[in-house]
Amino acid sequence: MVNSKQSIIITGAASGLGFALARRLHAAGHPLALLDLNARSLAKIQAEQLKGVFTAAVDSTDPSQVNPAVEEFARKSGRVDALVNCVGITGQTNLKSHEISLEDFDQVMRVNVRSCLVAFRAVIPHMLAQKYGRVLHVASIAGKEGNAGMVAYSASKAAVIGLTKSQGKEYAETGVTVNAVAPAVIRTAMHDTMPEAQFKYMTDKIPMKRCGTLEEFATLAAFIISPENSFTTGFTYDLSGGRATY
Repeated sequence: MVNSKQSIIITGAASGLGFALARRLHAAGHPLALLDLNARSLAKIQAEQLKGVFTAAVDSTDPSQVNPAVEEFARKSGRVDALVNCVGITGQTNLKSHEISLEDFDQVMRVNVRSCLVAFRAVIPHMLAQKYGRVLHVASIAGKEGNAGMVAYSASKAAVIGLTKSQGKEYAETGVTVNAVAPAVIRTAMHDTMPEAQFKYMTDKIPMKRCGTLEEFATLAAFIISPENSFTTGFTYDLSGGRATY
């Protein structure tokens, strides 16, 4: 079995879900690589909060930036055990499909879907060579049900779920598992940019009548990428307060 202190890469790690998970994993002593486009936030995290972590300011959709960062971390840590893809944007919201711009739709699909594939392609050779790996893509309840007024985001997260299902089957016999998690509303900076009407529409659908917390996400994500979680792949875990029961 892989050493309990896994070497883990998190994309979109400078804020929100990615940063919450990074804090939990850092406290547990795991070697971490934090990838994000926000160089200033990464530098502050490294200097003030998560000292000693590897950081790389990269565009997660660009393999020419992601691949060298992954290889440098692999050289320093000796292996790459897990990848968590947290990169995500909502794009235009509270608009019907004919009202959004195609440019915005393309950007959301690129950031939310392509980034998952780019990072996966960078880490999978390491995982196959060591016959072990854990990959977690962050999807959304919107990818299961579709949120009105969020067509680009919903379509992109449905694509992430499809990506997860395909990859889970492709690598099922290699020691590498690929899963997703589908949160409902977890209050992050991304949601603060939404119109209040869009945010209320989303939270009103949750049977528990509350948002999820960053700590709840980090707890579930840490289990999904752990060595103990060895017989689940291609699956999308629920984190929706009862909204998704399928």
